[in-house]
Formats: sequence, C-alpha cells, structure tokens
Amino acid sequence: MFAIVRTGGKQYRVAAGDKIAVEKLSGEAGDKISLGDILLAGDGDKAQDVNGLTVSAEIIAQERGEKVIVFKKRRRHNYRRKQGHRQSLTLLRILAVGKEEKKAAAPKAEKADAAPAAEAAPKKAAAPKKAAAKKEA
Repeated sequence: MFAIVRTGGKQYRVAAGDKIAVEKLSGEAGDKISLGDILLAGDGDKAQDVNGLTVSAEIIAQERGEKVIVFKKRRRHNYRRKQGHRQSLTLLRILAVGKEEKKAAAPKAEKADAAPAAEAAPKKAAAPKKAAAKKEA
C-alpha cells in the first residue's frame, strides 16, 4: 500500500519501509511521528479513501543537506556576491501506511479517572463557600 503525503510544502510518495528526507520536523532520533496530511492512498493501481488513514514514521536522524552556492554577478559593475546555504533535513523511515488504531480502553479509563476528579472538585468548591458563610455571619 502506498500513500502520497504532504509535509514541508512538498509531496512524497511513500510505502512501508521507505526512507525519505523531508524538511526539518521537531523530534529526536528514535521518536515516532504520524504524518497526517494524506492526499492520496492506493494499493497497486487502485486509489482508496483517505479518511481515517495515517502514515506512521520513525525519525532516523536530524541532518543538514548539501551546501548550495548562490552566486550573483553583474558584469562590468564590480558586483559579486557569494552565499552558501545548507537546509536542515529530517530523515524518516516509514513504518506503516494504514488505518488509525482505535483505542477503546483508553476512553473508558479517562472516564473512570474523570469521575473521581469530578467528585473531588465539588468538595473543594464547597469548603470555601462554607468558610465564606462563616465570615459573613
């Protein structure tokens, strides 16, 4: 399965196992990231729906590209400018192209954690109200 993703203003055709160099992304070597802006996906020569699709990748390294020399000159005017540029790049290894994994257990745990927090919040709010009532009396 392949996908066409957009990152850093450029588009890349990726499949599982590919290595690509993209514009600098935040993160360190070994971090796993998800490329979310998927333009097209397919298997073989057939296109598929991109809703719910993600491309997961691992950062291999943070590097700098080759030096590009920018040289400007205007003849007979003694005008010469030389400038170099090295672009910061992130090397990625594409791990998988596929559907998002739904985590059914995680929302239940959040609801269970939210209930005790909700009970604790009114108790904290009730204590200052009682203290304020004592001050008024």
